Amino acid sequence: MNNSVSGTARLLGAGLRALLVLTLVTGVIYPLVVTGVAQALFSDKANGSEIRAGGRVVGSSLIGQSYNLPLKKGQQTPEPDLKWFQGRPANGLGSNSINTRYKLLLSGATNLAADNKVLIQQVKDAKAAVIKDNSVPGYTVRASEVPADAVTSSGSGLDPAISPQYARIQVHRVAEKNGLPVARVEKLVKDHTQGRTLGFVGEPRVNVLELNIALKDLLAKH
Repeated sequence: MNNSVSGTARLLGAGLRALLVLTLVTGVIYPLVVTGVAQALFSDKANGSEIRAGGRVVGSSLIGQSYNLPLKKGQQTPEPDLKWFQGRPANGLGSNSINTRYKLLLSGATNLAADNKVLIQQVKDAKAAVIKDNSVPGYTVRASEVPADAVTSSGSGLDPAISPQYARIQVHRVAEKNGLPVARVEKLVKDHTQGRTLGFVGEPRVNVLELNIALKDLLAKH
């Protein structure tokens, strides 16, 4: 009997020591090593790919933001603030209820089929809005010039970038709304157009937040 109790106690002791060692290794040492390596070699990505302006963090290069006017009384859907470049439509799975200053969508696609009537109407409405908003005196956007990313959301609903084509058709409107020369705004878009990763991965793109920060800096000097 005593031998049995003693054997059980030894097993329990060994199990406890194994638990403590594994907890220390996998719960403390390993996370500290991974965090240390990430901060030393990839600090930007480890910290969320932050974008700073005016000495403070204003967003992430991985997450799109909305540039809308404040809601008017009785208004349910905000209107876009047309003095800024606009990103892709954000039709994700829903919005969070915690960060009310910027209601990030929950990452995910709408999962609407290509022949879904709701999606078709969304695209038609978005296309009409893009043409209307970006057509200014002396410049008219044609339906054939509106790229797909201007009227559809990405798979995550949080895409931070737009195509150079979508940025270009916004140039005249942004210039007109801000009293800037068209050529200066065109150069701004060109300077912030990123090529394919490694020269062949993905498509050329323009990060909207970075572009609007540059636009704000330009307006401050203008």
